[in-house]
Amino acid sequence: MPVNSFEDYPMSWKPTLNDKVKPLYLSLARQLEQDIKEGQLLPGTKLPPQRELADFLDINVSTVSKACKVCELKGLLSATVGSGTFVSFDALANAYLLPDDKPRNLIEMGAVFPDTATFGPLIGCLKEILNEADADKLLNYSRPNANIWLKDTAIKLMEKGGFCPEPESILFSNGGQNAITAILAGLCRHGDKIGADPHTYSGLKTTASMLGIQLTPIRHRDGEMDDEALLDACRNENIKGVYLIPDNHTPTTHTMSTDRRRALAQTARDQGIFIIEDGAYHLLSQNILPAVASFAPDHTIYIASMSKTLAPGLRMAYVSVPLAYRKPVSKALYNLNISVSPLMAVLAARVIVSGQLDQFIISHQQNARQRNKLVNCYLRDFTCHGNETGIFRWLELPGTISGSDFEALAMEKGVRIYGAERFTVGNNVPSRAVRMSVCAPETLAELEQGMIILKNLLDQL
Repeated sequence: MPVNSFEDYPMSWKPTLNDKVKPLYLSLARQLEQDIKEGQLLPGTKLPPQRELADFLDINVSTVSKACKVCELKGLLSATVGSGTFVSFDALANAYLLPDDKPRNLIEMGAVFPDTATFGPLIGCLKEILNEADADKLLNYSRPNANIWLKDTAIKLMEKGGFCPEPESILFSNGGQNAITAILAGLCRHGDKIGADPHTYSGLKTTASMLGIQLTPIRHRDGEMDDEALLDACRNENIKGVYLIPDNHTPTTHTMSTDRRRALAQTARDQGIFIIEDGAYHLLSQNILPAVASFAPDHTIYIASMSKTLAPGLRMAYVSVPLAYRKPVSKALYNLNISVSPLMAVLAARVIVSGQLDQFIISHQQNARQRNKLVNCYLRDFTCHGNETGIFRWLELPGTISGSDFEALAMEKGVRIYGAERFTVGNNVPSRAVRMSVCAPETLAELEQGMIILKNLLDQL
């Protein structure tokens, strides 16, 4: 029987445990998940201490601990030593940002990808490849000896992002998300912790959740990850690595200073952790800064992908992996892919070595400037972050409305944007902000229609 009487005792959660469902910890975990989904436990709610819950339910503390661990690995809970266990602010956020169904007449400003102006030239290049005499070889597995010139191509691309790796470090992946999954699968075990910005790429969140890896938010200073906070996480949270998007960070659009890149690299070297540097957006910048990998080449896994600068369907990424991590990452990529598509690899490589990539980037930047000028016109009275060549913006909301609530309002009016909760890590308090994709609408007129709707909603707050 419970030691204490709980009749009038204040508790944030008083679950009803079905002791006929075994094991008990999974039964309790399912009850916790259900109460979160049904709104009985709101985001940010502090759960009772585990011993208190155990006493209330008349079960072992270890059973409560295991149930909380299950929900923590699902991203439903966030535990902080000395502070307690909380319902994560992003517990109810839709993890996947590309829903299968798009309602008719919906203006898409949620998913991030470049404009379609370069699709025609890409198709032309693809037709030329398919018309060549030996095109049939591109429908087979890729051959190891064929990768030599592709590695040289990868280096050319990475140099544009401020990093020049050795050829032997290059591995290939079917897109940046695929690379992130392989890196985490190869270097981490279930229950390991990885540091990340308080708001980060949603694909990292879904992958970490799938693999049972916990994301630890690293606090910011001056709008970017604090190296002292990273050091604290290494010492107190025992993180194995950290994930960074130094250029045009999604969702906040921030570009990290060179000094902070150098400081974070130094911390990683001193603490022996690895860095995953996601260079998906580095080609959107007008002024290229040195990659974090250039300051810690033996500790940084650098990813250069094509979907945000050329076309989302061009699933090709290049990964520079230091020797210490190369074997497990290579094995993970093989298990995920067997090999990359030779057709996509050759298409991407020819675009890079022919100089077409530079032309495509200029074209995208010109288009982005035009679209961002329109956004600035409608949102001049609000705080909206992002540079003139970026393909998404980070809008701070007036008043007290949350990002998820404004997302719902916009959706009702026919515009899809994404609230900060979708990008929030652990128990970090979400910003009252939304991310807007400026290049997703098919035309400038459609973008303007979306901005009119959003402006009207903002004026009513």
